Amino acid sequence: MADLNPINAWRRMLALPNESRTKTVVIAFLVSGICALMVSGATVLLRPIQTMNRAAEQQARLESLVAGIPGMSALLQQSGGRLGTVVVDLARGAAAADVTPETLPAALDDSANWTGLEQSADLAGLGNRPNYVQIYLLRNDSGDVSLAILPISGSGYNGPINAILALAADMTTIAGLAITEQSETPGLGARIEEPAWLSQFPGTKVADASGDIRFAVARGASGNEYEVDGITGATRTSNAITRMVRFWLGPDGYGPLISAIQRGEY
Repeated sequence: MADLNPINAWRRMLALPNESRTKTVVIAFLVSGICALMVSGATVLLRPIQTMNRAAEQQARLESLVAGIPGMSALLQQSGGRLGTVVVDLARGAAAADVTPETLPAALDDSANWTGLEQSADLAGLGNRPNYVQIYLLRNDSGDVSLAILPISGSGYNGPINAILALAADMTTIAGLAITEQSETPGLGARIEEPAWLSQFPGTKVADASGDIRFAVARGASGNEYEVDGITGATRTSNAITRMVRFWLGPDGYGPLISAIQRGEY
């Protein structure tokens, strides 16, 4: 009767000469099995650490990107919290269902993902507006949105003006503005990049209690909480900033998103 004791079977296998094909196959199978178990075990044990590392890496990339915008680094440090990003479907004011930050450039190469603007609605002079925009949200320890960082753009006196507008938690108060691109007249309209002028924006209200957008760059000194001082000799550039901010905070821009944030949907 055959000996079915596994210990004795193992001893007999080890007693075989090293040149034995059976011994070679068995040892190779056992070694590969043990290695597979070790790799699987390491994967399970390290998965939480890998997830944390990926999250930390993404957080660092986001903070580095936003901190590279003039004036935003100090604003983030002052506000505190955790920065995240999302691609927004502007028409719905909700996160895009099938567009991510990675696929956004390809999506915007498709003309179908742009909306033509009627002249009466095109305050910023864009002609057409992307359907999807990547924004950044800073959240406090409770998970509530404490800062929304929104790209805005418009037509200036000499060419396009691109900027980043930061709104405080109430979504009606400006936390900061940074100009990222402009070609306005040096010494006049180009002064929109000067820190002294931009320092007026934090604390400025953009909408009243009824939700009407009232922000404006004044002709001269500001006269109320919705205005910032104008730039002498740069009326057209000042008006361009007014129209740009009003457009992007209105119904064809971030209006639906702002309402969703105020309702606590983010």
